[in-house]
Amino acid sequence: MINKIQTKLYYIYLSIFIIFIDQITKYLIFSNYKKVINKDFLLFRLDFVKNYGAAFNIFSGNRIFLSLISIIFSIVLTYLIFRKNTLNTFELYSYSFILGGSIGNGIDRIIRGFVIDFINLSFINFPVFNIADVSINIGFVLFIFSIFKNKQ
Repeated sequence: MINKIQTKLYYIYLSIFIIFIDQITKYLIFSNYKKVINKDFLLFRLDFVKNYGAAFNIFSGNRIFLSLISIIFSIVLTYLIFRKNTLNTFELYSYSFILGGSIGNGIDRIIRGFVIDFINLSFINFPVFNIADVSINIGFVLFIFSIFKNKQ
């Protein structure tokens, strides 16, 4: 029983680590954006964008709705990590990554009223994003992979 709880806590700690990295990078961009804006790196450029919506700026201006969605998703994902006993490793990792990203962006939305996006890919025309967005996408890829793996 203790081993099961420790295993589940590992995935929560992973989410907390993702939240920490996301919030630190957003803080660094927010407090230094005049110094780092438009800095080019090999594959991306640092920008500073206030995103008042969700992915691709959908639901822009719906702060309360998006904040509630973030809170609800976070509760459901935490419940799934702790309560569902049939989860495989890919599902647990996917829930952890999605949870970390959801809380990371949720914190911005609730505290600031917008999400800070700062990673701008130089080689393609793609919306500016952040670490939480990357985490959510990794989580979805892992989740889809686990679905296909379970069907075999």
